[in-house]
Amino acid sequence: MPVTVTETAARRIDQIIAEHGFEPATMKLRVGVKGGGCSGFNYTLDLTEVQKDSDEAWTFTYARAPRVSAAALAETGGGTATTTTTATTDTTTATDETFSVTIVCDPKSYLYLNGTVIDYKDEIMGSGFVFNNPNSTSTCGCGSSFSA
Repeated sequence: MPVTVTETAARRIDQIIAEHGFEPATMKLRVGVKGGGCSGFNYTLDLTEVQKDSDEAWTFTYARAPRVSAAALAETGGGTATTTTTATTDTTTATDETFSVTIVCDPKSYLYLNGTVIDYKDEIMGSGFVFNNPNSTSTCGCGSSFSA
């Protein structure tokens, strides 16, 4: 099973890549685990251009949010436009209407992350990436470490 990324997380990753001036076509999100933390393992996230031959990799492509002009908002009485998108795991090149996020994971980390869903939460008490890991038997209170 792949390590997947929700649309919310993918949009935040795309935003971070743009904020730092990285080239979106070559940038990947490296996901991994390392020993430590209060539960035994810590999750790691890193933007990289390097993909090793032994890495597992998945690409998710999403539609860009529609750009709505101020005039169009005035005509419709405001509000926000929404679209429904579906993630794909092909290697399609992103266009102006879409963007792609590639996740890479080393084989050892993949043993612990198989089937994990990475999400992004932006709430009153804080914001950050959240890991929904079916392999973890317990997690710490902050959610950044786990045991398996």
